[in-house]
Amino acid sequence: MEPVLAESHAVVLERHLDAENPANLALWSLRGLTVLDSRLGAEIRQDRLRLLGEDRVLASIPIAPLVARAGPRQLGNAVALTLTDLYEAAWRASPALRRAGHERIIASGFEELFNHLDPYSRYVTPAEARTARERRVGQSGLGLRVAARRDALVIAEVSRDGPAAQAGIRQGDLLIAVEGRTLGPRDPGLAATLLEGPEGSEVTFTISRGRMRRDVTLVREVVVPETVSAEYRDGILWLRITGFSAVTDRRVATLLSDGFAVSRPPRGVVLDLRGNRGGLLGQAVAVADAFLADGEVVRTEGRHPEANRRYRAGGQDLAQGMPVVVLVDGRTASAAEIVAMGLAERGRAAIVGSATMGKGLIQLVAPLPNEGEILVTWSRVVAPSGWPIQGMGVLPALCTSLGPEALAQGLARLNTGEAPMGRALLRQRAARAPVLASEMSALRGACPPAEGRTADLTAARALIESPAAYATAIRGPGG
Repeated sequence: MEPVLAESHAVVLERHLDAENPANLALWSLRGLTVLDSRLGAEIRQDRLRLLGEDRVLASIPIAPLVARAGPRQLGNAVALTLTDLYEAAWRASPALRRAGHERIIASGFEELFNHLDPYSRYVTPAEARTARERRVGQSGLGLRVAARRDALVIAEVSRDGPAAQAGIRQGDLLIAVEGRTLGPRDPGLAATLLEGPEGSEVTFTISRGRMRRDVTLVREVVVPETVSAEYRDGILWLRITGFSAVTDRRVATLLSDGFAVSRPPRGVVLDLRGNRGGLLGQAVAVADAFLADGEVVRTEGRHPEANRRYRAGGQDLAQGMPVVVLVDGRTASAAEIVAMGLAERGRAAIVGSATMGKGLIQLVAPLPNEGEILVTWSRVVAPSGWPIQGMGVLPALCTSLGPEALAQGLARLNTGEAPMGRALLRQRAARAPVLASEMSALRGACPPAEGRTADLTAARALIESPAAYATAIRGPGG
């Protein structure tokens, strides 16, 4: 237990976005025991960390080693020694803790600790970490997704060029059985488990299409999720990105290059990021780079020197300077917010929709001696002009979440050169971390987060068809 506690607390002390008092880390971790035994408590009194029982002090240790002037490694060791002694005292006094076991004690301590730090830092148990590692290094699939219908399991999605697609399996086929095991509408999770497996292994399953039923044997392989789709409609190239995988940037670049290589190229591009919960930071920068020739896209800031980075565009505008509209909604998060923010800050795209989720903190993964992991928030995402995404999200230039009348008025104002969201955008650009909760709420209230709607598409088309409105939308606050 002690090595796990030493490593984890050292990482938090050295790399977490905010500097924390080691004595508080120890106190919060110790208070995690209350979840397992409500009769236990903890407090700091008279420069001692005290473990409390129902009617007495079970143990008391001076906090002097926790407030000494020392490096994060030494302080992490001091926290670990203190907690180990107090955990042992709690173990002797509490049958509930002995029933729970050491791993549950560690997990409860981390849960309480991270509750005090930020929404995203967390502990990953050895079993959870092992499963994640197995998936990263070889658990593969067939390039299909199964969903439950009222009376059967159905193939809901087939990845382009995956094993399933190459075997002729189509969206809408019914999945009857896997490896001879009959499945029903209540078994989508079991079906996914049976279909996945090590790369290169075989799986046999039965599908039905109309009156035809057949057995299919496929070899599993690593299938990169398809995250980008394209449609050419009304003279506009509509690109939808549902996430950011390792090849998203290449797919976007190919679709843009092909789209603008024809004799009648698009008169504009709509990049739909609604519902996109993010993914790889590097991919977000690369996707933004596809629309930019130069300039800073985003920066990250943190206490640790390695957390401070600037990401710049340095390629070619594959959309050839044509109008770009980015659609966002209340579920647009993380890497997707970076794309929207980066393009808006450079005046390269008009943002349409609602306030986004506001997930602007980045976590690093630190391995632990027990083969578990901790995810520790160590940097915040910041726009080139200096404002943070966390909590505020990205605000659109044209808001669609206030209703059709407000949307029509917004379009009319853009056409006359007036920015309907100008005041809110200017206020957001002036914000600096840490931003007060009241300020975040006020800014997001200017265009409340909402799920994507048909009006988003109509508004995007209207901006591309109106050069005056588009020019106002990309001008930026105060421009």
